[in-house]
Amino acid sequence: MTPKTKIDAVLLTQWTEVGNKLVRLAEEFPEDRYEFRPNGDVRSFAEVLRHVAFWNQYVAATAQGEEVDGSRNELPAAEFGTKKRIVAALRKSFTEAGAALQGQKDGELAVPFLVHSAEHCGQMIVYYRLNGLTPPEN
Repeated sequence: MTPKTKIDAVLLTQWTEVGNKLVRLAEEFPEDRYEFRPNGDVRSFAEVLRHVAFWNQYVAATAQGEEVDGSRNELPAAEFGTKKRIVAALRKSFTEAGAALQGQKDGELAVPFLVHSAEHCGQMIVYYRLNGLTPPEN
């Protein structure tokens, strides 16, 4: 295995781990608190998840050579307004982006979006704590 192949494997492993953690956070957070936001200047729990799923879809499409408009910045609440739909979209987005990233020749897409997802994972843990909840271990 070449050093580059090792790096790619590590990036994809990390992508999967962060994705699984975010999906688990989404699954275990109470649905009646999905609209929780620490204050009016930040996204709600649901909005953060729709935002992450949107950018994962962007990654998948971009990795496959498609042009994507990133101006929406979030999946539409009208279509993804329930916990069930948000979790399904989030799970699917991580799976599809992970598959698309496997075909990439470098970490150009994987690195910034891995960081993006990891940052929002940390944010979701804070939302758990602010609600008096203990986030899942893995």
